[in-house]
Amino acid sequence: KMEEPSTSTRGQRSHMERKMSAMACSVFNELRLEGKLCDVIIKVNGMEFNAHKNILCGCSSYFLALFTSGWNNSEKKEYNIPGVSPEMMKLIIEYAYTRTVPITADNVEGLLAAADQFSILGIVRACCDFLESQLCLENCIGICQFADFYHCPGLRRKAYLFILHHFEELVKVSQEFLELSAGQLRDIIEKDDLNVKQEDVVFEAILRWIAQAPSERRACISVLLPKVRMALMNAEYFMNNVKNNELVKDSEECKPIIINALKAMYDLNMNGPSSSDFRNPMTRPRLPYSILLAIGGWSGGSPTNAIEAYDARADRWVNATVQQESPRAYHGAAYLKGFVYCVGGFDSVDYFNSVRKFNPVAHTWHQVAPMHSRRCYVSVAVLDGFIYAMGGFDGYVRLNTAERYEPETNQWTLISPMHDQRSDASATTLYGKKHVYTERHLKTRQCLLSCVSQSLLKEQLSPLYPAPPRRGQPPAHRSHSHEVGGFDGTNRLRSAEAYNPLTNSWRPVPTMFNPRSNFGIEVVDDLLFVVGGFNGFTTTFNAECYDERTDEWYDAHDMGIFRSALSCCVVPGLPNVAEYAAARDTAAPYGQRDEPRASASNGLLSV
Repeated sequence: KMEEPSTSTRGQRSHMERKMSAMACSVFNELRLEGKLCDVIIKVNGMEFNAHKNILCGCSSYFLALFTSGWNNSEKKEYNIPGVSPEMMKLIIEYAYTRTVPITADNVEGLLAAADQFSILGIVRACCDFLESQLCLENCIGICQFADFYHCPGLRRKAYLFILHHFEELVKVSQEFLELSAGQLRDIIEKDDLNVKQEDVVFEAILRWIAQAPSERRACISVLLPKVRMALMNAEYFMNNVKNNELVKDSEECKPIIINALKAMYDLNMNGPSSSDFRNPMTRPRLPYSILLAIGGWSGGSPTNAIEAYDARADRWVNATVQQESPRAYHGAAYLKGFVYCVGGFDSVDYFNSVRKFNPVAHTWHQVAPMHSRRCYVSVAVLDGFIYAMGGFDGYVRLNTAERYEPETNQWTLISPMHDQRSDASATTLYGKKHVYTERHLKTRQCLLSCVSQSLLKEQLSPLYPAPPRRGQPPAHRSHSHEVGGFDGTNRLRSAEAYNPLTNSWRPVPTMFNPRSNFGIEVVDDLLFVVGGFNGFTTTFNAECYDERTDEWYDAHDMGIFRSALSCCVVPGLPNVAEYAAARDTAAPYGQRDEPRASASNGLLSV
């Protein structure tokens, strides 16, 4: 049964592998290879292996019990070992002496089975690490079942999360998916953390699974259909593709399911979401795969340390503040390799060159290496495993310098400077290049229209087509970079443009509902979110999002606090995502969702 794995560790063994020094390993292995001082012969299918009992006992409780149990003569020298191949036994004995083992795609399954048989945790761990590194759409279900059979909960948990996180792609290409049992499929699709943007993906996955063996599986539709959150579907899709599906219409058991779905859909559309919808499996939104974090900023006349997490699937903000962290504003934020980095900034007294690293799993902050320069109003982007910090203000002058951070070495390195001094600029990456847009000039303090890009291959900055006439903030969204809002020297702006690097041109985008500068901006679930900022009169907690497919803006739920000068980043694939998402069985922390409004039509956005 493929259920969600528990967090328990691998079953406790009655031993721990004894560690040997490299010199001891080398000496004992030479003695074994020369047949000296050996006191046991292991026989496997007619092949003999000389060894030392003490060495084998040091890494395997199986051999310890075999050699020391009362029913075995302590003088016995030859042992026939069943259930293992000579090739696997050779690797196990070599591991006992060298504590290393060659693992390949061809031998990993047999090696893990043998290591499990002989209770050699070192090999089990190495095999699990290897299999985890090989996880892909085609093999993740098989690895999950394999790990379940040999009780490797850590590997099973990783494989199961891989299935849930990549379900939408997996069902299109995986032969293993078609071989699941009905119970296994049901357990997967009922999970809150199944990563699907639309529930029609789940329904069509069921149809594909049934089509693999229609005569045996068609009756399973009544078991699987209730696990689809049908009330969240587009009404037209539900009526045309679900309610009128032949399998559904032919099943008497499905009729009350469809009636309940229609009632839930009607209530949802008439009354809007409520806290009770989070308890109803028909209307409860899935957990998000990616969380948007809004970090720090300027609130109520001073900097704040507040962190709010946005759950895009439920349209809710969740307080994720770690109280011991110091406030900062006008900083940059970036997510890289499991950590969130806060770069530079200002706390109303000091301009920072410090960089703080947040572990979203452990909820802890740590200091990392400082930058070469103090930078607030800094532009930050991630590219090819590095964090780039560009420009900014050090308390005296605006900067044209740039540097990058390598997490593995915990070092910042200066790179080519920009052509101009700039702060309050924004940066993003697109097609393997960084793009830095607009600036505030050092001497005149006027807003300029320039933008530059940097290719890592050439390690130099190059001018691009002039940016739109204002200073905005640009994330990369699909194949374009969008520059949104900002300040033109006189007014805060609602306008937006999209840059196409293939044609090196800008095009207009519908305007936002609210003018704003110094706001946070990120892309989540293919939607471009802008949050907080300054509207020309006051800081705001408003949030809205742009859908490039419909070319419209939609309201999102307000943040919990008013703030500008914040920084946002997106954190994907958290194993503890539920800690940053709206609780699925209780009311949301910041009240009910507002009615979304569209910028050009009455259409509603399904978030």
